[in-house]
Amino acid sequence: MQTILGANGQIANELALELRRNYTSNIKLVSRHPQKVNDSDELFPADLLHPQQTMDAVRGSEIAYLTVGLPVDSTVWKHQFPLIMQNVVDACKKNAVRLVFFDNTYMYPQTGVPLTEETPFVPNGSKGKVRALLATMLLNEMNTGKINAVICRAPEFYGPGKTESITNRLIFDNIKKNKTPTVLLRDDKLRTLIWTPDASKAMALIANTTDCYNQTWHLPCDDNRLTYKKLMKLVSEIYSESFDYKIQSEPALMLASLFNKRIREIRELFPRYKHDNIFESTKFKTRFPNFAVTTYHQGVQQIYNENLNSNL
Repeated sequence: MQTILGANGQIANELALELRRNYTSNIKLVSRHPQKVNDSDELFPADLLHPQQTMDAVRGSEIAYLTVGLPVDSTVWKHQFPLIMQNVVDACKKNAVRLVFFDNTYMYPQTGVPLTEETPFVPNGSKGKVRALLATMLLNEMNTGKINAVICRAPEFYGPGKTESITNRLIFDNIKKNKTPTVLLRDDKLRTLIWTPDASKAMALIANTTDCYNQTWHLPCDDNRLTYKKLMKLVSEIYSESFDYKIQSEPALMLASLFNKRIREIRELFPRYKHDNIFESTKFKTRFPNFAVTTYHQGVQQIYNENLNSNL
C-alpha cells in the first residue's frame, strides 16, 4: 500500500497516476474529501490535524507521501503545517512507514546564488520560516534514525490541468481568459520552473528507490532556463500569436498588496523575481540519467494543446 496524504491537488493527482502506471495498484488517497484518480484507488477521509485520524490513515502503508497544500495564508501555515508534520511523522514512526515529503523552496535565499541540496536555509518572511521549520523537523527526525524518510524539493510549478502557480495564473490562465499576461518585477532574469508531471514522476521514482532515503533531493527541471521575456517569445511562437505582456513593478505590487490579500501573501517572494533563480537538480540527473525531463518547449506545447482541445 502506498498512501498519498493530501490527495487531489495537481501534484498528488499526477503522483497517483504515476504510481498506478509503474509501481502499484494498491493506492490510498487521504484528505478530508478524497476523490478517486484511478478506478482502483482506496479513499480514506481524514483530517491530518487530528493525530488519531492521521495514525489510522497511515496504518498498513509501505510508503506515505506528504503532499498537503494549504491556502496561501501565513496564519494558517503557522498554525497548521507544523501540527500536520508532527502528526505524520509520529504516525510513520509508529507504523514503520517510509515517509516522502514534497517540499518547496520558500526557505532558500532569494538571490542569484545557485541552489543545491546543501544550500542553507535563509527564509524571507513568515511562510519561508514555516517551510524551514517543517524541513528542519523532518531532518532532525531523520538524523535520529527512527524514521526512514526523504525530502523531495521543487521550485515554482508550471504545468497542465489545474496547476496552481504564479506563472500559470499570470501567464497561461490569463491567455486562456483573453487577458493580458503579466510578469512580476523583471522579465530579464532566468527562471527555473518545474513541469508538474515531472515533479510527481521523479518523486515516485525516488520513493521507490531504497538507497534514496534519508537525503534531500532536488526534483529535475529543464536546465535551459528562460527569462520571462524568452518564455513569452516561446509562448507566442507556439500559440502562433504575438502576445504583449505587462510587467508589474514593485511599487505597484506593494500598493496593490494593501488591498489584495493574495498579493500581500506573496510579497515575501518578490526578491526571487529580482534575481536569476538557479535551482540545480544535478544530483537527481546523475543518479537517474535516463529520466526524461520535459523541456520548456514541450511543456508550453502541451498547455497549448490542452487549451485548444478544451475549446473544441
